[in-house]
Amino acid sequence: MQDTGPRGPTLDTPVIENIRLQLWDTAGQERFRSLIPSYIRDSAAAVVVYDITNVNSFQQTTKWIDDVRTERGSDVIIMLVGNKTDLADKRQVSIEEGERKAKELNVMFIETSAKAGYNVKQLFRRVAASLPGMDTTQDKNREDMIDIKLEKPPEPPVSEGGCSC
Repeated sequence: MQDTGPRGPTLDTPVIENIRLQLWDTAGQERFRSLIPSYIRDSAAAVVVYDITNVNSFQQTTKWIDDVRTERGSDVIIMLVGNKTDLADKRQVSIEEGERKAKELNVMFIETSAKAGYNVKQLFRRVAASLPGMDTTQDKNREDMIDIKLEKPPEPPVSEGGCSC
């Protein structure tokens, strides 16, 4: 049971934040390019996904990230995602290439497999944790914590008479 009396939550009470994510998927298709500004306009984050088995899809990510930045400036979190790690035997884009591009473009990076479910939860957790206000919530929770140091009190000396009462 959670103690939320006048002292507030106990130290072991986890803080849970609800985040609502609305996902819009253009599947990288050029015919949806004109819709991008309306998708991005009020977005706090963008996830740009490429297929690790298709070097062309990887090359197109720069253009998609530029589109996001054109609409939102630097006021957006961008995650570059290499998908289809379940098809590693057909890989055309290395992890290092993905990491390098993410670093060059100053975006976050992760590889996933939507089919196998690999790293999908981690992807959304990282995006959600990066949203504005999430870091201040964590800092606020740290401010609410109290350091408690338990030290064993020194034992009183035992007198030679055998009784210490």
